[in-house]
Amino acid sequence: MRVTFRSIDPELRLAGVAARAVFRPSEAFFRLARRVDRRMHGSDVPGLECEQRWVDSLDEGVRVRVRTYRSPRRSSGSGVPGVLFLHGGGYAMGSPEQFASAYRMLLQTRDCVVVAPDYRKSLDAPYPAAVNDCYGSLRWLKENAAGLGVREDQLIVMGMSAGGGLTAAVSLMARDRGEVRIAHQFPLYPMIDHRMITESSRDNDAPVWGSRHNRVAWDLYLAGLAGGDVPTYASPALETDYGGLPPTTTFVGELDPFLDETVAYVEALRAAGVPVELRRYPGCYHGFDMIRPGAKVSRDANQFLRDRFAFAVDRDFAKQP
Repeated sequence: MRVTFRSIDPELRLAGVAARAVFRPSEAFFRLARRVDRRMHGSDVPGLECEQRWVDSLDEGVRVRVRTYRSPRRSSGSGVPGVLFLHGGGYAMGSPEQFASAYRMLLQTRDCVVVAPDYRKSLDAPYPAAVNDCYGSLRWLKENAAGLGVREDQLIVMGMSAGGGLTAAVSLMARDRGEVRIAHQFPLYPMIDHRMITESSRDNDAPVWGSRHNRVAWDLYLAGLAGGDVPTYASPALETDYGGLPPTTTFVGELDPFLDETVAYVEALRAAGVPVELRRYPGCYHGFDMIRPGAKVSRDANQFLRDRFAFAVDRDFAKQP
């Protein structure tokens, strides 16, 4: 899918030009970004209570750095939803500290506790390191719900891009293992199909993230895996049974390479009887809501997310096994 300057929403065009110059589709760029990520480790978010903890991954002997965020105005001891937030970055880069705006938005919408793991990146450890770290963090959230002031029957998983892919993978793993029940999942413009066989993922030269970025990132994440060796927890679009997954909300830009795989995922969920809400935004490239949050289309997308998060908090519960 070729993307022209005119096909981009007018308010996103200049930001897209700048993003195209910065976000390079190469392993060298990802490695540079990782060095920048590490400099942010431990930084707090003004106006929020932030704590750092270490929790067990599914991988024996591996500990995961986790950041927790909550409102300082929160009533002590009251049960609120627990949100496992999985950051994006193509599985190769990113850190919890970079998504402060998302945490503020969630906490301004409904009181909650956000748990954000700094899962291992593909440059350091390929699949299954990231998904095992994220699932271990979910299990920790469930086991420590009372101490965190979280309702154990209202665990929500949310993530953007690769974090959306990990959201889908963790939801599959939780269903299959039967240890944790998720009340609602938010895999936002998720990176879930390594095959890159859809029209939107082929020859996509949109700003921020296109086909070349995608190929480099998937090769790093899957390392030696190929073809039939790729598990569904690595590439959730390969799953053939979506029954029993939690209610789902997502949105995606129509210039995003992940458009078609997101739509196919939503259709498969609906066919399996899972309640799903999807919004598509014309003229929008990958991560538009983060790159140009002041644009009208970004404000619309973020309002949709706020509304759906409020809906999930008010209505969706899942009793733990």
